[in-house]
Amino acid sequence: MNWKRLLTLLLVMTVVFTVFAVTVFAEDTEGENYQSNVYATFWSILPPIIAIVLALVTKEVYSSLFIGIVSGALLYANFNPLKAFDAIFTEGFISSLADSWNVGILIFLVVLGAIVSLMNKAGGSAAYGKWATEKITTRKGALLATFGLGVLIFVDDYFNCLTVGNIMRPITDKHKISRAKLAYLIDATAAPICMIAPISSWAAAVTGIVEGYDGLELFIRAIPYNLYSLLTIAMIIFITLFEIEYGPMKKHEENAIYKGDLYTTPDRPYEGQDVAVSSGKGKVIDLIIPVLILIVFCILGMVYTGGILEGANIIDAFANCDASLGLSLGSSLALITIIMYYLLRRVLNFSECMECFPEGFNPWFQLFLFLLLLGH
Repeated sequence: MNWKRLLTLLLVMTVVFTVFAVTVFAEDTEGENYQSNVYATFWSILPPIIAIVLALVTKEVYSSLFIGIVSGALLYANFNPLKAFDAIFTEGFISSLADSWNVGILIFLVVLGAIVSLMNKAGGSAAYGKWATEKITTRKGALLATFGLGVLIFVDDYFNCLTVGNIMRPITDKHKISRAKLAYLIDATAAPICMIAPISSWAAAVTGIVEGYDGLELFIRAIPYNLYSLLTIAMIIFITLFEIEYGPMKKHEENAIYKGDLYTTPDRPYEGQDVAVSSGKGKVIDLIIPVLILIVFCILGMVYTGGILEGANIIDAFANCDASLGLSLGSSLALITIIMYYLLRRVLNFSECMECFPEGFNPWFQLFLFLLLLGH
């Protein structure tokens, strides 16, 4: 962080805490019915405003979120520092980590990372990339293939991003597609597709919170009104087919096409951080079969938690499932099955499979930290 950003940060913090000072000596009421003095007032929305403004000014997401958390805790505690400290850690970080839903999603993410690492180490991703490189000969084809793969991997948006990014990156690099465009294409496909797929982690999460109504039926009936997803998908197809670029993305794409610069950003914060794609012994089938195994087991995991073994039909099972538990169970069983598959195929040995567990966690650490801070 340079001195201008630091000065701006200190100035913003000074102004904010000066404004907050009017409540410092407010009465702090303890007990079961404790309620902050700023409850249901304008001041209650200041923490997210602080976090957003600081993130935009300093470009530092983690520190901005943490400062937002601190300001929120101080407001909640009526500026009692001990109570604010307790709110941040006991009621915040520790409570978030102890929540079964959060732990289930964390397990799911780590297992996904391990599976992607396995596919990479086995050579399935490289084999698909080589095959696609031979079949895809244009930039438009590379963009549409990235979009198409994102549509096929619909079960979870996190899994979609991690898998499609690693598989398609060598192909988009070859056709001089900027990393900014690749990131946009992946992100704008993953969540919108997951949000309109009846069999997905998103559908399971939404249907699980609906009370007094068939959650899955409601989800399906709401799909035509999910304008964000539908318009985003339409936008991707439109700008790809007609090769339209605008705003900062136009600069990124022009630099990639005419200068071979895939990053554009002067300080290159992401250059050299790509996950290496192993050539391995694998073939395209060593990518396709593990993905299918994961999708099938995740679906089975969700309907299992929804009571399908107790006689519920598949629609009711999806509507009543525990997405966090179902995805963690399904992905864990898928991981075991995929390891057995690779061992039987002799593309990986047992030691190589075990090496993928710590490797699988690394890509998710920053996301985990972000979600932990955002969860406040």
